[in-house]
Amino acid sequence: MDPFAFHSRGVDSPATHHAAITPNNDADLPTRPRAIYCETGGTVALRDTAGTDLTYTVVAGQILPLSPVRVLATGTTATVRGWW
Repeated sequence: MDPFAFHSRGVDSPATHHAAITPNNDADLPTRPRAIYCETGGTVALRDTAGTDLTYTVVAGQILPLSPVRVLATGTTATVRGWW
């Protein structure tokens, strides 16, 4: 039973889907996630909507509240998942 089934989903609502993300230098994510969950520590290189690439140092269990268009293979050593 979902007690929230009749409530509208907003931008502050929790995610309802999750999937592994395979970093790729050439292709945008098929669906932009609400956030990135870092399953393992390391670095994650992200591209935003302006085309800016930044690399973040992350720890296992960290959540990045970002909605990147791409997770780059170059510069990413962490295992990440997307939350939608």
